[in-house]
Amino acid sequence: MRFKRSERVQELLLEEISALIQRGLKDPRIGFATVTKVNLGDNLKHAKVYISVFGTEQEQKDTIEGLTRASGFIRGALGKKLYLRYIPVLEFILDGTAEHVAKINKIINDFHPE
Repeated sequence: MRFKRSERVQELLLEEISALIQRGLKDPRIGFATVTKVNLGDNLKHAKVYISVFGTEQEQKDTIEGLTRASGFIRGALGKKLYLRYIPVLEFILDGTAEHVAKINKIINDFHPE
């Protein structure tokens, strides 16, 4: 199966941004965050980075704000590490998938207790 270039770049960005968040950022606002998905625009110049944050609602907001403020640093680090013509502009978005799954599981368990 052949992959489109954008899919390969998305996977590469996911790995590198995850590593940077875990090891490279010193901002105290950034809590325990995991990159869940990266969506890259067709022209490879804009990327939506979906982040799952473990913590309270305020900690989630602070983490997204910290990552948004650090996006220039992250782009610079990506530029040094990756061989791409353009490093995409990063937009960090809170991924609510885990909370959504937990709500659905709670509804199912309340409806069918074991």
